[in-house]
Amino acid sequence: MKAGSLYYHFASKDELLTEILRRGIDVMQQAFDAAAAATDRDDPESRVGAHVRAHLAALFENGPYTAAHVMTFRTSPEVVREAVVPMRDAYEARWTGLLVELQEAGRIRSDTDVRIGRLALFGAMNSSVEWFDPTRGNLDEFATSITQQFWNGVAA
Repeated sequence: MKAGSLYYHFASKDELLTEILRRGIDVMQQAFDAAAAATDRDDPESRVGAHVRAHLAALFENGPYTAAHVMTFRTSPEVVREAVVPMRDAYEARWTGLLVELQEAGRIRSDTDVRIGRLALFGAMNSSVEWFDPTRGNLDEFATSITQQFWNGVAA
C-alpha cells in the first residue's frame, strides 16, 4: 500500500493511531460484554475468571489492536491520548463496577480498595503481552492462575 492510499482514509498518523487504539478498546468492550452475558448468574470467582480470560483473549487473539493499545498508549501523542481516554476510562469503570458489585455482595473484603485490585489485575494481564507466548503456554491456564492469585493471593 502506498502512503497516499493510507492518507486518503486518515488525515494524519495521529488519526490512524487513534483509530487503532479505539478499535482495540472496542474489542475489549465486546469481550467484557460476552463474559458478562455468559456468567451473569455464576459464582463470583467464575465471573472474574471469565472476564480475565476474555481480557487475555482480546489481547492475544486480537493483538494487532488490543496489544497496540497496551504497548503504545503511554508514549502516544497527547492528542491521541485525549481522544482515547474516555473509552479507556469507560472500560476500566466496567471492571470497577464488577468488583464493587462483588464487594457489596460480601465476596470481596469491605476494606479492599477495588480500584487497586482492578489495577493489579490489569497490570498482571496487560504486562503479559511483553512475555507470555500463547503458542508456548496455555491461555486458559494463565487466566486461571491470574484469577486464583486475585482471589487467594500468592502467599501460603
